[in-house]
Amino acid sequence: MLSREFLAERGYCCGHGCLMCPYIPKHIEGNTVMEKNILIVSALEVETQGQLEDWDVIYTGVGKVNATMTLVDRLTDYNYVKPDLVINYGTAGSRKIKKKTLVDCTKFVQRDMDVTGLGFLRGETPFEQDPPVIIQPQNIDFNPIGRNATCGTGDCFVEDKSQYYGEVVDMEAYALAKVCYYMMYLSYHLSILPMVLMNKPTKIGKQT
Repeated sequence: MLSREFLAERGYCCGHGCLMCPYIPKHIEGNTVMEKNILIVSALEVETQGQLEDWDVIYTGVGKVNATMTLVDRLTDYNYVKPDLVINYGTAGSRKIKKKTLVDCTKFVQRDMDVTGLGFLRGETPFEQDPPVIIQPQNIDFNPIGRNATCGTGDCFVEDKSQYYGEVVDMEAYALAKVCYYMMYLSYHLSILPMVLMNKPTKIGKQT
């Protein structure tokens, strides 16, 4: 039986069903993504509930600015191995998806960027040509859910439908996706939906 160390040193999956396959997902020929090359990003420790202690996890704090600073600091720290994949894991709100659902988001928009008064699209950063209004990472091989939802990120609570954009809403994902876009890292977002947003104005609490 081939050891896990040997298979990892080879650098890619042979696709032959090795028992000690270190790649994620397993047994996909040519796959180079290993568990140690995945960086998980969450806003707060309460969101992971101690379930990710064996993984490489960083906590950013709440909001787009905190998320950006923390992820950039980590990705530019040469004391760490560079990740092949960045997964933003946390909680989110939605009007369209039922509670306690695990949702993957692969499209990201900045819902609180609103300069429509000057003729820009909602979510469009003025005078910025790249990235596009909706950031959509390409070539994501590892996505076991496959819903590919749109996440609207903003530094405000969603209290009515005028602040709603996308299938789910949060407070960090767009910023993290933008960092990965510029620094050429693959990324996507996994959300647990602990609450469903109502059509009437309502305070929903923490929603990353």
